[in-house]
Amino acid sequence: MSKARAEKIKLVLFDVDGVLTDGSIWLFPVGVGVEPTQAAGVKAEPGGHPLVNMVEAKAFHAHDGTAVSLARAAGLKVGLITKRMTEAVRVRARDLRLDYVLQGVADKRVALEEILHTEGLQAEEVAFVGDDIIDLPIMRACGLAFAVPNARAQVKEAAHVITERAGGQGAARDAVEYILSAQNKLKDAMAAYLRGD
Repeated sequence: MSKARAEKIKLVLFDVDGVLTDGSIWLFPVGVGVEPTQAAGVKAEPGGHPLVNMVEAKAFHAHDGTAVSLARAAGLKVGLITKRMTEAVRVRARDLRLDYVLQGVADKRVALEEILHTEGLQAEEVAFVGDDIIDLPIMRACGLAFAVPNARAQVKEAAHVITERAGGQGAARDAVEYILSAQNKLKDAMAAYLRGD
């Protein structure tokens, strides 16, 4: 049944923390007495302590970057939807030339509806890969829902497929290869990637 769902997919969307990363959030202080970044969500400390600006860093897996290239070679669109807002995600998304980069999104189901309207797609033509309860509404609405093995139990129960690899360790690649295999496009996509198409 999930293979039949995969055959219809035209767009793959990913959560970030816990899916494209292992869920770790690294915050590095970069200055004292300056305004904190909105993305880091740093507040003034009680008692008048100086504000510290933070840079948020994330580790992304190279295999997942290749997954985006394979999806593109097969004619699929790719994007991400995440609640957090970070420069690290913006930079990675630009490097991968993602079709959709939606940060600061609390209701991912609403974001899905906007994308469907823009693309002229049906919900069954979209796959989503998630790991936490904020992902449940979009997972229940889309055509093919993936969970990573490190996902919360409720998320794994809602998924059609659980990836072999954990978030930040190639889970996105697992999802893309699953879809392309079901569509009989994986071999050609790999050949196009190797040619540099």
